[in-house]
Amino acid sequence: MEFRTMTRTTDSRAMEGKVALVTGAAGGIGAAVVRAIAERGGVLAAVDANSVALKETTEALAGEGLRVEGFVADVTRPDEVEATVAAVEARLGPVDHLVNAAGILRLGDARTLSDTDWADTIAVNATGVFHMSRAVVNRMVPRRSGALVTVASNAAGTPRTQMAAYAASKAAATMFTKCLGLEVAEYGIRCNLVAPGSTDTPMLSSMWHDDSGREATVRGSLETFKVGIPLRKLAAPRDVADAVVFLLSEEASHITLHALTVDGGATLGV
Repeated sequence: MEFRTMTRTTDSRAMEGKVALVTGAAGGIGAAVVRAIAERGGVLAAVDANSVALKETTEALAGEGLRVEGFVADVTRPDEVEATVAAVEARLGPVDHLVNAAGILRLGDARTLSDTDWADTIAVNATGVFHMSRAVVNRMVPRRSGALVTVASNAAGTPRTQMAAYAASKAAATMFTKCLGLEVAEYGIRCNLVAPGSTDTPMLSSMWHDDSGREATVRGSLETFKVGIPLRKLAAPRDVADAVVFLLSEEASHITLHALTVDGGATLGV
């Protein structure tokens, strides 16, 4: 019996010419995702509300010969999101990939968290995902193709002290992305998630009180019921970005409604 094998492109230009829109692109995980896709030949629409940081990031990447263009937008504003997506498609072409990486962190006990901190966290981390996903996927449906990845968090399924708003927002974004993926699967559109744990970004370091923060994060805390990181190291933003790229790629062509956890074992595989 003769067996036929399927080969797929795995070279460094595997996303050649694909248009990708990435939110939260000015720094941290979002910027790492922009770089990872651009290095594989993608054409990047880097979206962020911070115009100064976005300009610095996009100019640095463009200076390396990568195809990256910045678009300033606030994902909490639906009209602004819709206009930005229209501008991206007019200037760069139809969006093939969407990465929802915009996010904020507001710490505080669930009982004393301010209305503003709660509302702002939900607005960016959950409602922002809704706004951008709706605007992009509604354009993907007539084309019957596309892939979306939402950067969620391992906190979406594991309680954390001081992080009620953040965990709730990421849980909402997680289930929204899965429900969306179920509804648009018939159009060949895949919707997945990457759930990072502690990642070496300014968001994480903002939680540290002194120079021992890094070590304490890796070690864990019995007092706050937080397991450490079995791999004994923080994730680098590129670790998360590579997982995002995999889920966008043809290597993951039969994967949808999936959450890929990238946390060094911090949630014990649960």
